[in-house]
Amino acid sequence: MNAPSTQPSHHGGRVGGLWLTLFGLAWLAVWTVQLTPVQLLLPLQLDTPGGPSDWITGVIWSGLILSIGGLAGVIAGPLAGALSDRTTARWGRRRPWALGGTLLAAGSLVLTGTASGPIAVGAAWVGVSVGIAVLSAALTAMIADQVSAQRGTASALVSSAQAIGIVVGVGAVVLLGLGIGASYVFLAVLILIIGVGTTALLPDPRPTSLLQDGTPDRATWRERMGALRDRDFGWVLASRLTVNLGNALGTSLLLFFLLYGIGSPADTAEDDLLLLIVIYTVFVVTASIIAGSVSDRTGRRRPIVVFAALVQALSAVLILISPTFIGTAVAAAVMGAGYGAFMAVSLALATDLLPRPEHHARDLGVVNVSANLGQLLGPLLGAGLVALVGGFWLLFAAAGVLSTVGALMTLAVRPAQAHPVATSRSPHRAEH
Repeated sequence: MNAPSTQPSHHGGRVGGLWLTLFGLAWLAVWTVQLTPVQLLLPLQLDTPGGPSDWITGVIWSGLILSIGGLAGVIAGPLAGALSDRTTARWGRRRPWALGGTLLAAGSLVLTGTASGPIAVGAAWVGVSVGIAVLSAALTAMIADQVSAQRGTASALVSSAQAIGIVVGVGAVVLLGLGIGASYVFLAVLILIIGVGTTALLPDPRPTSLLQDGTPDRATWRERMGALRDRDFGWVLASRLTVNLGNALGTSLLLFFLLYGIGSPADTAEDDLLLLIVIYTVFVVTASIIAGSVSDRTGRRRPIVVFAALVQALSAVLILISPTFIGTAVAAAVMGAGYGAFMAVSLALATDLLPRPEHHARDLGVVNVSANLGQLLGPLLGAGLVALVGGFWLLFAAAGVLSTVGALMTLAVRPAQAHPVATSRSPHRAEH
């Protein structure tokens, strides 16, 4: 069923170009269908429910719905990951969950597009969030399952696809002039075709932790907790949560900021948003690829992660100094550079810390949760900050503070030499 050329070369845990292409394409679809509604479609559906003067109510509804949907994904991701770790289906361990998540996300996107009113939209969006979380858990586990020497590169594909996905989705909606319903159908078809296709083609090798008779090997409770008990892994999770929260504050309410913060005309706000997203994307992709490659070559993850978080914090300072469209465009470039490098290398850093291969999906599901939790709390916290002061300055100030705190948290991750390295840990943990 699987194309032979997609199979990983087990010499040094390297994978081929076709594997990386399929993996990146899968993540492109994931981020496109998740972030296009977050950035554009949901705000349009929920904007000014009581008329133009009632824009803060739209901000609050948007924050609530995104947060509730994100919370559902936070629960579903690690649960699906833990179950996939124990799956022994003949056609794969990750594949059934990736396919199930794809189908759930596609169906829920169609329902979201036909929903009317905040409650119905929110209920349908929960289905989208759960489907994406399940699919993401399966995809992320493939890095730990099949890649060793290229984890920074594979992780860079994840963060690059995140930025490109926004451009693909928002660009299609804006440039093709799609209505809200048609936009959701477009996203559903996209995830269905790419999700099913890549799920079928990406290899899903038999887990090495199973005995010859197919029975999982026995482990103590402390061993089963694995990375979840590791101090350094905990600091990486905390930093990802905090930096993603800062990023969400700076990006999730951007359409509202354009309309009501800097006064962009309503008929050009979507075009302005697309331009900002393109700028952000170019810097995310460039920074993630460079940072991921450098971290693979040097084995030094931690300094890159710290510096990247501080660069993101700088973007908040810039937008506070110059709350204009030009200032926002410059801040978008700086934030993209910082966030792209941070997400690529922090995911590789977290993957390096995983001790037991039979728990890869569960542990990396928690890694996804740490990022997603920040993204889901961001809109809710951001809406509260905007409502509190009737403007956006406090929103961006909080984004800068949180990004700085995330950098400091990463400094708490100790080099591996500081404590014994288990033989089952990745060789990349030699130095961070």
